Amino acid sequence: MNEEQFVQALKEQGIELNEKQIAQFAKYFELLVEWNEKMNLTAITDAPSVYLKHFYDSISAAFYIDLSGQKTICDVGAGAGFPSIPLKICFPELDVTIVDSLNKRIGFLGTLAEELQLTNVHFVHARAEDFGQNLLYREKFDIVTARAVARLSVLAELCVPLVKLGGIFISMKGAAADDELADAKKSLSILGAIIKEEHSFKLPIENSERNIFVFDKEKKTPKKYPRKPGVPNKTPIQ
Repeated sequence: MNEEQFVQALKEQGIELNEKQIAQFAKYFELLVEWNEKMNLTAITDAPSVYLKHFYDSISAAFYIDLSGQKTICDVGAGAGFPSIPLKICFPELDVTIVDSLNKRIGFLGTLAEELQLTNVHFVHARAEDFGQNLLYREKFDIVTARAVARLSVLAELCVPLVKLGGIFISMKGAAADDELADAKKSLSILGAIIKEEHSFKLPIENSERNIFVFDKEKKTPKKYPRKPGVPNKTPIQ
C-alpha cells in the first residue's frame, strides 16, 4: 500500500486526510526507519508494509468507533506508537496517553511527537500492571486500547482497570480472535467489562484477517487488579 493508496483507502472509510496529516505520516515512516537502525522498534520497515500493516491497521478501529471530539485514550504497550499515534494524526483532538515498559521506546515516541508537532500526547515509562494501580490513571480514560501486546485474557487485566465507568476497551486482534474471546470471558466479567461489538474484516491487498472487539466498562474493577508485574501473564484470571 503506497501513500496514495493509503489516503484513498482511508477516504473510502470516511477519513479524509489533509496535506499536513499526509506529511505527518510520511515523517512518521522516515523516523521509524531511522530509529529502527538503533533499536528494535519493528520488523516491518518497507514503506508499503508500514503504511498497510502499521498505519492503516492502527486506524481501522476508527472505522467502527466514533473517535471525534476531545476523548481521552490510553494505549497500553504501544511500542512504536501503534495504534494511538496514527489515530492521533487522524483525530488531532484526541488526548493520548501511552504507557510502555521500555524507556528507549518512550524516547523515540517523545521525539516523534515533537517532530510531528503533536499536542496533548503524554508518555509514561512504567509496567502496565503498576500503571493500572496508579490512582492518577486508574479508571480515568474514555478509551483504552492495545495492539499485539498479549492474549485477551491477559490484556484485559492490563487495560480494563484504566477504563472509566461508561468508557470502552478496544482490543485489536488478528486471526483466532474468537478463541481468545472465549478464554477471556470470565476475566472480563470479573474486571467489570462486557462485550459490546465485534467487527471482523480483511486487511486490503494482503487479505489477512483482523478482528476488533469493543467492551463496555459496566462496573468498577476490583482493587486487586491488575496484580503485580508478571503475574497476569503467568497466571491469567480463570
